[in-house]
Amino acid sequence: MTCPAAADVLLVEDDPADLELTLRALRNARLVNAVATAADGVEALDFVFGTGPYAARAEAPPLRVVFLDLKLPRMSGLEVLARLRADPRTKELPVVVLTSSAEGLDIARAYDLGANSYLVKPVEFERFIEAVGQAGLYWLLLNRPPR
Repeated sequence: MTCPAAADVLLVEDDPADLELTLRALRNARLVNAVATAADGVEALDFVFGTGPYAARAEAPPLRVVFLDLKLPRMSGLEVLARLRADPRTKELPVVVLTSSAEGLDIARAYDLGANSYLVKPVEFERFIEAVGQAGLYWLLLNRPPR
């Protein structure tokens, strides 16, 4: 995991190629926000809640958005989402599911658990770059959180 002290974005992705592609898409959109990454659901929750190896993060400013893959080792993205929504500190934290799953059940379950958006990773490189860049621009520049 990379861990900027005051990250605005947490990108939870276990595939190194998809991770690099997503980071590239955010850079191409000229977003300069600090991005932390997690390779599995357990790391993601430790980072968000400032526990385990990320205890020092407990005092950092809150995240602005989480980009969350569903198919993760150790703990699924859906379980991460459920835990984020169950905690009063993160129940309103924007979570964008960014996954290769276009399964209707995954989409329905993600929204039932409180996902703010569900993006299926396009296979075509340019479409992927555009989709992630637009999502980043929206959640980091246009969206106004409740607090």
